[in-house]
Amino acid sequence: MEEVVLAASAVFFAGMGLFALVSPAALVHPFGLVATSAVSRSEVRAVYGGFGLAMAGVLAWCAAGDGAMRDGAASAVAIGLAGMAVGRAISRLLDAPTSFYPNWFYCLVEITVGGLILAVVRT
Repeated sequence: MEEVVLAASAVFFAGMGLFALVSPAALVHPFGLVATSAVSRSEVRAVYGGFGLAMAGVLAWCAAGDGAMRDGAASAVAIGLAGMAVGRAISRLLDAPTSFYPNWFYCLVEITVGGLILAVVRT
């Protein structure tokens, strides 16, 4: 079960990362953002693309092995996802309410995936 959760999470991050690298403007469009300049596309590719692929690599490595750093690495990814969800909650306190999609949909994804990862790591 651990490997399935970690591998599925890796696939999620890989999909997001690849999509960001190939089509950065399309990735941020649901959030009302535009990536029309080279610098904005570079930022999306770096943050969503490069970071997403790095997290996919970490999770794939965790799914494939049982090394000394496996649970710590997987926990770090889960904590990062929790941080993203907290950022959305803080934004809700400071800004006007938003529709369920995309903000709260992705908040739910972040909480769910992070929670599943934490549920399968041995601490």
